[in-house]
This record gives sequence, structure tokens and C-alpha cells, in this order.
Amino acid sequence: MSTNLHIKDKSENSLFLKVAPFRKAIRKTEPHKHNSYFEIIYLAAGKGYHSIDNKKYEVRPPVLFFIRHEQVHHWDLDEDTDPDGFVLILKKSLFENSLDGELKLLLTRISKLSCAYLEENEAIHQLFTLLINENAAQNESSLFFMEGILKALFVKIWQLARPVAERTPHQTGLYRAFIELLIHDQPKKNKIAFYAGLLNTTPQNLNAVCRKAAARSAAEVIAEYIIDEARRLLVYSDNTISEISFILSFKDPSHFVKYFKRYTTLTPLAFRAIRR
Repeated sequence: MSTNLHIKDKSENSLFLKVAPFRKAIRKTEPHKHNSYFEIIYLAAGKGYHSIDNKKYEVRPPVLFFIRHEQVHHWDLDEDTDPDGFVLILKKSLFENSLDGELKLLLTRISKLSCAYLEENEAIHQLFTLLINENAAQNESSLFFMEGILKALFVKIWQLARPVAERTPHQTGLYRAFIELLIHDQPKKNKIAFYAGLLNTTPQNLNAVCRKAAARSAAEVIAEYIIDEARRLLVYSDNTISEISFILSFKDPSHFVKYFKRYTTLTPLAFRAIRR
């Protein structure tokens, strides 16, 4: 069973992160995913649009875009203006090797964003330049220095950015860990007990934590990510409704159809017909 979706890998196996200038030749790209890394794109110049998960954002510099590994995105930039900026690729191994809990928390915060317009960009530009310089001579000993630059960059983004989407609500430690699982788990599973087990807690406690942190049940939190993944598969893959239902761990296709309609008011087939 294949999603038939192009997956790009711009990272290098030996590196925890990669940072480079945005390629000026990029104008239009086909919808694609990335291979197991989180990408931050900062543009100081350029015009056009950037679509993430079928939502179109205007490229209005200075602007930041955030793309998680499970998201589908593509560019449609104007030919008459050269884009200028930086691309930062963060591999999961960076945060697995880091002992800095605050760095991981900052990443969890900004990874919920998709697009953010900046009030000013001088500090952001300088921090990306520092990362470029250090990345050129990246070795094991430089990791700690780069962690410090990343923390400063994440804090500055959170201070200066005007997110298109609302920021996440107050989160407890368990709730943050739950969200992190939902972000990185692939494919998503419509099972509270599955995630509760990974978090060494009970479904009842996970539900209580979600209601306290986000005023939603655990099932409602999971549904947000399940529906997003279902939309991606419906728009960007050739899988049948039955295949998608099993990918997302539904017992049968009819259950998936009812679930999808409950949260979107459309059947999966109707949604696919409208978006394709």
C-alpha cells in the first residue's frame, strides 16, 4: 500500500541539522513531504504563495514558515522577484542527543506554527547567519554551541512572530509529550489507549490532563491530528477510502467515513472530489 507521494530528503545522514541559503532558483514545486525532519524557512525577500497542507499562505517578507515531517507543502513564487532567506533543517537525532529540556520545549511551541510574519527581522537574520557559519565547520564539539544559537533563535521567533494561527494553550508536561507523540507518530492511530501506553499513564488520566490543558478530551485532541492526516491522504495520495481507514487504524471503512464526516461535515469521497 503506497501513498504515491514524493518524499524529499535534503538532510545529510551524518548531521544533526543543516542550514543553507534559500535557493533562488526555486519558484514552483510539486506537493511533497520531507523525510523525517522539521524545516524552518525564513524569507527576507520574495513574492507569491506557499501552501502547507492545502492551506495557502502569502509570501510577505519578513516571514517564517514551519513544516513538520508529516505535512505536505509546495511553492508558487513570482518570477519577477528573487527569493532570499535561509532554510533550517532539524533532524530528530538532534533533540534525541540534546540534554537541554528547554530547547525541546521551545521546539514543541514553534512546531505548532505554520506561518508567522515578523515585526522586525534583524536579530533573526543575525542568528541564521551565525548558524550558517558554525554549520560550515560542524563537528561533534560544535553541537553545544549550535544548541545555544537555536535556543536564542526559537526564543526570538516566539517573541517577534505574529502567528497566523493561535498559539498553543498552556500545556502540562504530559500534555506536551502527548502532542509530541501525535506530531511525530506516523501513521496516526485513532486509539487513546495506544498513546496512553506510550506515555506510561492510563486513558482516564490522559483524558483528564487534556481537559485541564486544552479544554478538550484526549479523543478530540487525537481527532485534530487524525483528520489532518486523513485530509492529506485524501488529497495527495491515490489510496482508496478503505486503505486510508486501515492506515489510520479504524476497525472498518464505515467507521472512518462516519468519523470523518462528524468532524468535517463531508464524507471522505466528497472532500476528495472538492479538493482535487
